[in-house]
Amino acid sequence: MSQRKPSKRRPVRRAHSRIILVLGGASSGKSEVALRLAGSQEPRAFIATGQGLDDEMAARIARHQAARSADWETVEEPLEVEAWFAKQGTRYRTILFDCVTLWVSNLVGTGLKESVVLARAETLVQRMRTTAARVVIVSNELGLGLVPADPSTRAFRDLAGRVNQRLAAGADEVHLVVSGISLQMKGSMG
Repeated sequence: MSQRKPSKRRPVRRAHSRIILVLGGASSGKSEVALRLAGSQEPRAFIATGQGLDDEMAARIARHQAARSADWETVEEPLEVEAWFAKQGTRYRTILFDCVTLWVSNLVGTGLKESVVLARAETLVQRMRTTAARVVIVSNELGLGLVPADPSTRAFRDLAGRVNQRLAAGADEVHLVVSGISLQMKGSMG
């Protein structure tokens, strides 16, 4: 019986994703910080979850689009973000997902229960890890304001906070943006 000699070839090292979560309040500058953190590695995809259902939101989306250079491929995906990562994520070196809060709102709007939304957030992190891309996630930090007066708004705020906690646990870096200034809260500073 002959013994097989060990191969002298080095194993192929697969590049790993780098997940960066950017949190902040409304109009805090988090999208601008996220664009900066995303870098310039191409090809690049921008996953947009916002839907221009009214004039103000359509104008807001247009402003965000104008802030990005033309080399971003925009993907409008209000619901099936984790499925998009599974099917398309490996095609890109840079992926910016803006924003988680609208994605959660869209999911809740379809009638999904909290447990399903939380499971989908866990799946999202797993799918992001299957890419070799730098993935930058933008989300609103809703827990710094007043306690909402009505139960449904409190429930949404709490759900968004739990989704953010899951994303932060799975991220390599977490940044908090206040008044356009970013504070790195997790990850190496170098």
